Amino acid sequence: MAGKNQSGVAVVTALLLTTLAITIVASLFWQQQVQVRAIENQRLQLQKQWILRGALDWARLILREDAKFSAIDDLQEPWSVPLSDTKLDQYIEKNQVQADAGSAILSGAIQDAQARLNLTSLASSGQINEAAVNAFARLLSERQQDTSLARTAAAQIATSQQRDVSSAGVGTGNSTDTARIIRFKHIDDLLAIPGFTPHVIRAIGENIIFLPRPTPINANTASAEVLAASLAPLSVADANILLSKRRTTSFRDLNELAAQLPGTQISIDANQVTVSSNFFLVNGRVTLRQAVLQIQALVERNGMNTQTIWVREI
Repeated sequence: MAGKNQSGVAVVTALLLTTLAITIVASLFWQQQVQVRAIENQRLQLQKQWILRGALDWARLILREDAKFSAIDDLQEPWSVPLSDTKLDQYIEKNQVQADAGSAILSGAIQDAQARLNLTSLASSGQINEAAVNAFARLLSERQQDTSLARTAAAQIATSQQRDVSSAGVGTGNSTDTARIIRFKHIDDLLAIPGFTPHVIRAIGENIIFLPRPTPINANTASAEVLAASLAPLSVADANILLSKRRTTSFRDLNELAAQLPGTQISIDANQVTVSSNFFLVNGRVTLRQAVLQIQALVERNGMNTQTIWVREI
């Protein structure tokens, strides 16, 4: 009887050990699979980033070539033509096509950043720019938002500029004051200003931007709302008529723009309006094996030189 019990215990022990061994092996396989998947995801992320980096370099090349042949910037130029979904294997030799490259799809577009109101222009060296404040207030009014937000934003931007100058003057010793500085870089930074809400940002977001320095809007690319805001007392309806004329012939200078304006009461400030641009937004999207990465970059073009100001995922 004792022998049978011992035999039963041995069988149970063997089963337990087998189960334990299977559990350990399964756990090891699972951990290995997790590690392999993590490495694979990192590899795909790097591949997507390199593809988009190449697309950004291509966009900068297009902008440099445009500067060779044109002194103005309008929506009929090659840089404004978007790139629709394009399979990258079309540009790779057949014997070099790999699985990932064959499934990569790239799309993107270049937009004129100076088609938008540059809120950096609300203040300069800590001093509020009244003309820019009035333009922003008109845009807010057109989008049915509180116009007092224009002056609130200008005051905050002027204060941040004053603190920047003050911090630069005292060196790195005054870290507390530096930490309180709000540096406005993206339009979402407006949420730090009282009164600005996600609803307000959605209402005006397509018409505003923060650029590294004050800039005028480009009359050849700006929307009707932005033109009406910058060319008071031009109405949005008259601005739409101006856009219709612009589709036929772009404005080569401010005199041509003035000749198309209705009435004689509209004055053009060269600090507010121009016909060319130095800043552009580059949007890129790559799909690789069902994984998607989208970026937006701000590019500055100065003559034949281009530089990337910032890049972010969106």
